[in-house]
Amino acid sequence: MTSAKASRLAYILLTATAVFWGGNAVAGKFAVGHIPPLTLNALRWTMAFSVILAIGWPSFRREWPSVRANLPVLLGLGAVGFSLFNMALYTAAQYTSAVNITIEQSGIPLFVFVTNFLLFRMRVGLAQIFGFVLSLTGVAVVTSGGDLARLATLEINRGDAIVLIAVAAYGVYTVALRYKPALNWQTLMVVMSFSAMVTAWPFALWEQQSAAGYAPDLMGLAAAAYTAIFPSILSQVFYMRGVELIGSNRAGVFINLVPVFGTILAIVVLGERLHLFHAVALALVIGGIGLAERGAGKSMDAVKTNESGR
Repeated sequence: MTSAKASRLAYILLTATAVFWGGNAVAGKFAVGHIPPLTLNALRWTMAFSVILAIGWPSFRREWPSVRANLPVLLGLGAVGFSLFNMALYTAAQYTSAVNITIEQSGIPLFVFVTNFLLFRMRVGLAQIFGFVLSLTGVAVVTSGGDLARLATLEINRGDAIVLIAVAAYGVYTVALRYKPALNWQTLMVVMSFSAMVTAWPFALWEQQSAAGYAPDLMGLAAAAYTAIFPSILSQVFYMRGVELIGSNRAGVFINLVPVFGTILAIVVLGERLHLFHAVALALVIGGIGLAERGAGKSMDAVKTNESGR
């Protein structure tokens, strides 16, 4: 596949991923009052694992020797990128809006850029840095509710603070994808979704035994089903392939499209209001992704990842 074709395919896959992830934040907010957040995460990955196991069992059996040799890496990726990220995201939805959650997720590229530089000395172009700064400014605007002075006094909504845990988790996952072995995507998803499911259930059982626990209703189960198919399976496969095609720095920037689609879905599905500071933040995020991708197109990642297979 030529470089141009690979880039075009990556753009399509990563844009679809952003749509599904925008829907994930909306589903998490929609589920409030219908299913507890940690239970939602556990049911999501149980459903996803059941589907992907039925599809990927032949591939998993065939590649088991390679899976066994790389089991710690694969289990770690599933626990952090699949389970921990979503536990934090759904918990944050109890305290803040879906619009805030989706915009704040654009802080993930910051974590990716900085970590890649510190650990691997991966070069970042000037345009990428400037694009990142614009996006980060957008995150700061929405986190502070349009009043940046609040950041100086650390007056941040509890849900917005919890989103930062999700940002760190997915940033670590994105960088760590370089260690993902060359396995069929079905095999990868079987192992990593199993890890996410096993990681999620102890937290869900604890939640159900606490005052926060209650039985999910049909709306809650519907939210779990949506998150199982689109954000859990399709988006993960698309993202892994996108990272493989254009590298983690360039692919990570596409996460900044999540707030665009998430905001639209939050307004249409949840009826949330778009404030002026949200619009300013979105403009900064969109401008940031454009600059960062333009800079990446002129100077490819200095260290090319050996990924194959989100």
